[in-house]
Amino acid sequence: MKLASRIRQVDPSMTLVISAKAKAMKADGLDVCSFSAGEPDFDTPAHICEAAKTALDQGKTRYGPAAGEPALREAIAQKLQQDNQLPFGPENVMVTNGGKQSLFNLIMAMIEPGDEVIIPSPYWVSYPEMVKLAGGTPVIVPTTAETSYKITAEQLRQAITPNTRLFVLNSPSNPTGMVYTPDEIRALAAVVVEADIWVVSDEIYEKILYDGAEHLSIGAVGPEIFKRTIISNGFAKAYAMTGWRLGYLAAPVELIAAANILQSHSTSNVCTFAQYGAIAALTGPTDSIGTMLQAFAKRRLAIMDMVNGIDGLSCVKPDGAFYLLVDISQLGLGSAEFCEKLLDEKHVAIIPGAAFGTEGTIRISYATDLDTIERGMDRLGGFVRSRQR
Repeated sequence: MKLASRIRQVDPSMTLVISAKAKAMKADGLDVCSFSAGEPDFDTPAHICEAAKTALDQGKTRYGPAAGEPALREAIAQKLQQDNQLPFGPENVMVTNGGKQSLFNLIMAMIEPGDEVIIPSPYWVSYPEMVKLAGGTPVIVPTTAETSYKITAEQLRQAITPNTRLFVLNSPSNPTGMVYTPDEIRALAAVVVEADIWVVSDEIYEKILYDGAEHLSIGAVGPEIFKRTIISNGFAKAYAMTGWRLGYLAAPVELIAAANILQSHSTSNVCTFAQYGAIAALTGPTDSIGTMLQAFAKRRLAIMDMVNGIDGLSCVKPDGAFYLLVDISQLGLGSAEFCEKLLDEKHVAIIPGAAFGTEGTIRISYATDLDTIERGMDRLGGFVRSRQR
C-alpha cells in the first residue's frame, strides 16, 4: 500500500513504543521497573472526578463547541491572567485533546513549506515531527550540560534566518527538567522581539518546581513579547489527569480561529463532561499539587544520589518536572541499544536520549514510587557494571 510521503518522514514516538513494550512485559508476568512514561503515579484528585460525575448526572454528554465549553475557556483565561500575568481573554483560548493537540493545531495552522521552526535540543519527541508533518523545517539547536541544557540568547539569535517563523520554548523542560531563570527568559524575549518572530511556550510542567526555582511565562515580560507569544498547556501533569486528554492553546484571536477550524474537522470538541472536571481543577482546592510536589522532590534527590553513585553515569540536577537526563557516553553504547538491552536483560524501561535529539544520554522519569526507584536503579547499576568488565 502506498502511504503519503508526509508520514514516511515522521518517526514514531519512542516514549510510547518503549512504554507499550514495558506494559506488555508486565502483562506477561515479568517484574518490570518502568521509568519511561511522563505520567504522575497519583490518582486524579477526588473533587475533579466528582465534578465530571456531576456533569454526567446532569446530562453533559452532548456535542459542545469545538473550541471548548465557554465556562472552561473563561476559567483558563482567568488562570492565565492571575497565575501568569498574561492578559488573554476567553476568546484567545481553545480547549484541546491534551497539550499535544494544542501544539499540533498551532503548528498545522501556522507553519507551511519553507518555514523554519527553532527547537533547542534536548527536545520533547513530538516537536520536530509535528513541524515535518506541516511541511516546515525543524532547526535543531544543540545545548549541553555545561549550559544546563538551555539555549542562550546568542544561540537563538544565531539560529534565526529570514525563514524563521517560530521558536519553541519548554520550561520546565521535558526531558531535562531544566527551568529557565527569569533573566534567561527576558534575554530570549528580547531576541524574539528584535527578530519579529513568534514563540510558543510549552508550560505543561509549570507547577512542578524545586529549590525555589521560578517559572516566568515569556509573554509576561512585556507588551511587545506578549504580542508574539503563544501558550500551550494542559491538565495532565499538575493534576494527574493524563488520561483525561485535556489541554489548551492561548494565542491571538486569528490563530485561535484558524486552529478551531482545524479541530472542527479533526476531533471536534473535547469530551464534554471531562471539561467540567477541568473547571474544578482550576477553581477548586490545590492541595493535591503540593502533595505530589513533595513526593517528586523526595524522589528527585533519592534517584540523583543513586544515579551519581553508579560509576560511568552522570547527570545535571533538574529544577522542575520529573525527569533526569543521564549521560551514558562513557559506556560505549548508543542510547537506543543501551535501553533495549537494559529492558531485555534487567527489565528496566528507560527512554534513549536519541529520541530527544541528544545521543549519549537516557531519560529517566521518577514519576513512580521510591520502591520501584530503588529496585530499578539497583538493576541499572548492575547493568552498567556488567558493561565495564
